Amino acid sequence: MATVGTVLTTGFTDQKPGTSGLRKKVKVFEQENYTENFIQSIFSSIPLVEGSPLDGCTLVVGGDGRYFSKPAIQKIIKIAHANKVGKLIVGKDGIFSTPAVSAVIRARSARGGIILSASHNPGGPDNDFGIKYNTSNGGPAPSKVTDTIYEVSKTLKEYHISTIPDVDLTTLQCITVDEHFTVDVIDPVDDYLNLMRQLFDFDQLRQLVSSSSFKMHIDCMHGVSGPYAKRILEGELGALEGSVVNAVPLPDFNGGHPDPNLVYAADLVSAMRTGEFDFGAAFDGDADRNMILGKNGFFVNPSDSLAIITANYKYIKYLNEQGIKGVSRSMPTGSALDHVADKLKFPLYEVPTGWKFFGNLMDADCITLCGEESFGTGSSHIREKDGVWACLCWLSILSHRGESVEEICKHHWQKFGRNFFTRYDYEQVDSVKAEEMMSHLNKLVADTSLIGKTFFDRFTVKVCDNFSYTDVTNNEVTANQGIRFVFEDNSRIVFRLSGTGSSGATIRMYIDSYQGDRSLCDIEAQVALKPLVDLALELSKLEHFTGRKEPTVIT
Repeated sequence: MATVGTVLTTGFTDQKPGTSGLRKKVKVFEQENYTENFIQSIFSSIPLVEGSPLDGCTLVVGGDGRYFSKPAIQKIIKIAHANKVGKLIVGKDGIFSTPAVSAVIRARSARGGIILSASHNPGGPDNDFGIKYNTSNGGPAPSKVTDTIYEVSKTLKEYHISTIPDVDLTTLQCITVDEHFTVDVIDPVDDYLNLMRQLFDFDQLRQLVSSSSFKMHIDCMHGVSGPYAKRILEGELGALEGSVVNAVPLPDFNGGHPDPNLVYAADLVSAMRTGEFDFGAAFDGDADRNMILGKNGFFVNPSDSLAIITANYKYIKYLNEQGIKGVSRSMPTGSALDHVADKLKFPLYEVPTGWKFFGNLMDADCITLCGEESFGTGSSHIREKDGVWACLCWLSILSHRGESVEEICKHHWQKFGRNFFTRYDYEQVDSVKAEEMMSHLNKLVADTSLIGKTFFDRFTVKVCDNFSYTDVTNNEVTANQGIRFVFEDNSRIVFRLSGTGSSGATIRMYIDSYQGDRSLCDIEAQVALKPLVDLALELSKLEHFTGRKEPTVIT
């Protein structure tokens, strides 16, 4: 007979969730009581914010399978039992993609879910781990929840835990622990697959994907997308066996960095450059991000991808049936979407980085499609970005238009003009030096005399500020979301410190410039943007403050 006990503990001062939960090195989570404290803080905070106890509720639990996931899930099960949760729905082997957790929460009317992932960050005993709480809408917890979790965590004096034995997660089963608590171990793909069948015309997709004249190369980077992509693309849609590679989730992602960009997904880029494949995609560790490539390695910038999906929404079954209520992008994302929204008369919302802001707009029926430049695209079908969904959107467009990825992009630029966009990532920067640079930029944009000043004889400052957002759904104000320099031609320079790393600081520099002259839309992006890049480096004094001469990653 299992018993429930109380363990005395001391609060930690560093358990403040970021934009995507609490992310730290594995060794931090392995500290005595560290993981237990944070889980208890989640369970203690939910009733405080939502006003009703956890007694008898259902929660979804799973993650990308990274190192430390399995012991963390067992701790969650025991602490959930002790806190009177009624039922846990856990993915077999502890596996659930982040989009799938959102789908399961919504499909099964769960109270919320706990996701074990550090997204696109490396895994393994010396790398990153993360715990994130999603609410009943399937989306990341809003600030009022994460702020409460942090406050509780700082003063926590005890946590409650059960003596039930570890649950076998390798078998599909429903375990009745006692009359008040069950653990349902389910196939992690089933609910998500059923949702995709509702959203897309699988018969139409099958004609393209199973065709002998169409070859694709899908790199899951040993993240959690593997079981989903393999089953949907090869199993359901008939792609040639072996089209989906690196499809077995591994605790350390096979030593790789599961971030789908041109640097870390270099194997995919190399494969696509051979010209053997017509379509390529890569997904990150927890399957919410995606990178799309065409034949010969043609790269689709994520800002363009969102705009192109929006412009071609009628080729995607459920979007054509439901229509588009509105669209949204994060502030740093390139403005390609703006031109599509303007021409198609869709309401457009510019929000801070963080999927929870899109979730609020979706819950209020303000938007249908949304995305971020950081390879995240999504819609109102769930409340997370969704990599496999984005891949299916592109395949739907390809199947209807009969054009290549490159042709679709170039035809889009001819119709709407082109937003040249790039992002420079400076990773693992000394946090003090990064803050010094941001302090310098804050002082710079606070100087109103900068308005009207012209740089390089072409860039005249129209707006310079630290972006602040007022949520139209609840009037909450979110300030200090990125330094912006907007020029008279609507070119933009943006600086942010990323909130998704586990150590050090990542400085992100975003450059966005619209080209309306159709004859100039095929210029290479880095060439077109070089003057703005030079100006950004001059304004920020980045090398002076950080010592960095080159970025870690250029997108």
